[in-house]
Amino acid sequence: MRINRRGALGAALATTLAAGLPARAFAQAASGTQGAGANWPAKPIKIIVPYPPGGSSDIIARSITQPLSEALGQSVIIDNRAGANGNLGADLLAKAPADGYTLMLCDLGALAISPSLYPKLPFDPSKDLRSVAMLAYSPHLLVVHPSVQASTLKELVELSKKSGSDLNFAVTASGSTAHLAGIELQRKIGAKWEYVPYKGGVQAVLDTVSGQTQVLMNGMLATYPQVQAGKLKLIAVSKATRMPLIGNVPTIAEQGAPGFESGTWQGMVAARGVPDAVVARLNRELVRIIRTPDIRARLAGQGAEVVTMTAPEQDQFFAKERARWAQVIKEANVRLD
Repeated sequence: MRINRRGALGAALATTLAAGLPARAFAQAASGTQGAGANWPAKPIKIIVPYPPGGSSDIIARSITQPLSEALGQSVIIDNRAGANGNLGADLLAKAPADGYTLMLCDLGALAISPSLYPKLPFDPSKDLRSVAMLAYSPHLLVVHPSVQASTLKELVELSKKSGSDLNFAVTASGSTAHLAGIELQRKIGAKWEYVPYKGGVQAVLDTVSGQTQVLMNGMLATYPQVQAGKLKLIAVSKATRMPLIGNVPTIAEQGAPGFESGTWQGMVAARGVPDAVVARLNRELVRIIRTPDIRARLAGQGAEVVTMTAPEQDQFFAKERARWAQVIKEANVRLD
């Protein structure tokens, strides 16, 4: 399966690097890791969100920024660096000084997918990045524009096979977890639709709301408000079990794709050389913050579950996801042009 992308990853990364980013080794040699131990943090901390504002990662990041700033006694700022399915932001992190002052919060599924999908990544997620803390899980929602004459997965499949149905499937980013989940689902149920790639979930949602695209699979945090407003019709949820929050809508698994489960797993990562003591403190503070009743309740009301992990547990999850999506990419012969 060949997919045309809006812009080439190589060109985008070249532009970023040409802006003057030093190699990580050079940056570390120049700045060292002073202040990353007992005196850390001694200056503001930046959290890269490698997607546009308004998406699931951005929502999670903005929910923790103020309490994290209060806990650490330093300003915590968000830096949205969208592009190349999160790879531009990840490359910035990989080449940043490993002192704990630059972090990244993103859907780890995207990073687990990139090594199998992009043959010439300028960074290696397993070697250049390290886990800090898993924070939340949000299932994908399979939704359609209200004009689509289908209310169940079976009806959607049947409609997709009809001549002239012309169902366009909005892709939040070529090679994203939602994109490959759509491919995996398509293979399981035999649906027929065309993928339309975007540079982030926000625009994909908006175009489906407007009817420019008809089908969308996206994180619940960013999608459910449009369902509540009646602007999108909910077909199924990708969680293993039904969710009372959305009226016990049937899961994808029980509507013809046994065992199917997908979603966005939001976690914090850092450059590989960040000291263990810094990672340990960040994990402790982040887990405490995300578990506070007000944040937990706020996220739950939008369909996200607080799911925390230690850094080693997150590494294990990361490796498992990388193996899963590598198999999907191979079996579906997914290639990016």
